[in-house]
Amino acid sequence: MYRLFHVPLSPFCRKVRLVLAEKRIEVELVEERYWERDGDFLRRNPAGKVPILRVDGNHLSESTAIVEYLEELHPDVALMPATPEGRYEVRRLMGWFDDKFFGEVTSKLLYERVNKKMMGQGYPDSTAVKSGARAIKFHLDYMAWLLDQRRWLAGDQMTLADFTAAAHLSSLDYISDVDWRRSDTVKDWYAKIKSRPAFRNILADQIPGFPPPAHYADLDF
Repeated sequence: MYRLFHVPLSPFCRKVRLVLAEKRIEVELVEERYWERDGDFLRRNPAGKVPILRVDGNHLSESTAIVEYLEELHPDVALMPATPEGRYEVRRLMGWFDDKFFGEVTSKLLYERVNKKMMGQGYPDSTAVKSGARAIKFHLDYMAWLLDQRRWLAGDQMTLADFTAAAHLSSLDYISDVDWRRSDTVKDWYAKIKSRPAFRNILADQIPGFPPPAHYADLDF
């Protein structure tokens, strides 16, 4: 069995969890308070970040490297296109969400509203929160533009790009920071991926002190 050291609301951890579940890979989840920088944790990953996937005594870090490793090792449920052009587009969009979206949105909303409290680092920065609330509108519009041309974000099949985006949006949806009224196209895409069995454990997450909104686990939200 694999073992995943994770934080429930981390979009990077959620991305790995979704891919493991989609590929029906059994995994033991271990919550890790990475901000305490425990010695055992730092030995697993000196970078001090989650997720960390333990496989055959080895500790794998960096979410994109992990999911591509899983894709190569468990190709039966394919989450990467067959063509170089298709794989490029998936990797481009994974980078978009894990870099640009995270920097402009997730870090400004989720990390300010939730992580600061969990880590005992004070109150949210209202300027950062307002910045994130503005930026997410641009990103939702970009997703709508992509989905107007494609069945899924990167093309006609569901890929790692969709799970990467869904990981970020599901984390933000847990704290009611996604305006699903902005785009029916994006809402329909999220409802479709949210309804997959891989999402069940994600929708069951409960963070002490941060109850999810009623619509969070509703498949017909």
